[in-house]
Amino acid sequence: MITNALPDIPRSYTAICEWAACVVYIAVLFRRVPPRRSVVVSAIGLAALIAVQYFDGSMPILFWIVGMLLAFGCMYLTILFGAGTGKREGLYITARAFVLAELVASLHWQIVTFIGMRNGRFADYDWHAVLLLVATYALCFGLAWLVERGNFSQTTPTLPTASAATATVAITIVTFAMSNLSFVSTNTPFSGSMGQEIFHIRTLVDFCGFAILYAQQEQARRIEASAKIASINAQLDSQHQEYLQSKENIESLGRLAHDLKHQIAALRAEVDPEHAAAGFEQLEKSVQRYSAQQHTGNPVLDVILTTKERTCADRGISFTAVADGSLLSNMSSMDIASLFGNALDNAIEATSKLADPEQRLIKLALFEQNSFTVVRVENYYDSRLSKDADGNLRTTKRDDQHRHGFGVKSIRHIAQQYGGEVTIRTDNHWFVLTVLLPRQTGLMAM
Repeated sequence: MITNALPDIPRSYTAICEWAACVVYIAVLFRRVPPRRSVVVSAIGLAALIAVQYFDGSMPILFWIVGMLLAFGCMYLTILFGAGTGKREGLYITARAFVLAELVASLHWQIVTFIGMRNGRFADYDWHAVLLLVATYALCFGLAWLVERGNFSQTTPTLPTASAATATVAITIVTFAMSNLSFVSTNTPFSGSMGQEIFHIRTLVDFCGFAILYAQQEQARRIEASAKIASINAQLDSQHQEYLQSKENIESLGRLAHDLKHQIAALRAEVDPEHAAAGFEQLEKSVQRYSAQQHTGNPVLDVILTTKERTCADRGISFTAVADGSLLSNMSSMDIASLFGNALDNAIEATSKLADPEQRLIKLALFEQNSFTVVRVENYYDSRLSKDADGNLRTTKRDDQHRHGFGVKSIRHIAQQYGGEVTIRTDNHWFVLTVLLPRQTGLMAM
């Protein structure tokens, strides 16, 4: 039982606090809507939150959780339409705004009740109370804006992963439950029984929840920055490799041109038609090797396919690629290199072991179908595929027995990052790896 019970926070105060928390995050986020719409939606959101709070006050105490869910829903819609966020992003931001609102409301009312206990009175709406409300809310939400504006980009949308959004909602639920536990029951190890003590616990727990969410977002921002740096480095490395290959091609063409003079002179002097035909065939093969260049529309993919094509030529593998590299414009260079590099390395490894040269076949296709980017790599095989206890493919590399199927796992991980999936099937000695990447979800656009 709560002793020395203090008055509840006025409904209008709670509504204003929740609305102000939404405005803070609308201000720090990258907005996809005009400022006028943000202002109009925010005004409607304030009216809706006040209405919801007074509606909640008219309901029995048993429906308290329902009332909080209604308030959370109003905050979600305010942020969703006020900033033009995606659904997952809106949920992620609303959870943070809800914890911030709980923290500021609890801190403000803790100060109000402390002053009221000393003065022997509680006045919700006199000018002292209103002035304290304005001062506390302005200071707290101003500090929150200063803290959070460095945690979110105003030029690019916030794109939380499904696991990050789930973790944020879970932290919010735990924070709310622990901070309000004393109002439900005082007979727990984490509850308070004195009125002022309850607000101390509530403010402290809400502050811890806000700090955890801040640290979570800061870590996500650091990881994203590291990924961008890695992507830039991968692109620079790709450009360097492209330069080295171009240099090698120029040198090779110079040697080829020098050799062609002598070969053409020898062919002109050849009187035997069969010898001449064989010479022309050999000449064609030598020219074809140095003229093989991929031009897909993506420089990173061009380097990868050109390199793998030459590897296939050295190993007697017939490699065919039909790829629209422009479909990968929203994919990082590092992910492109990892996805296509692993897929083709696995295919080359399997195909190189075939005894029959006519069976050494690899096909790659990159195209768009039904709003999906489709990557398909096919290779011929004649051996039995082995799998581990989890059903994952085992690698056949003798020096890599402790990392079975790492290439396929890497491909799956990249696909999942972009909201896609990987399927593997076999059909009449053809091994088919298919990667589906949604064009409008995941990291590509959300």
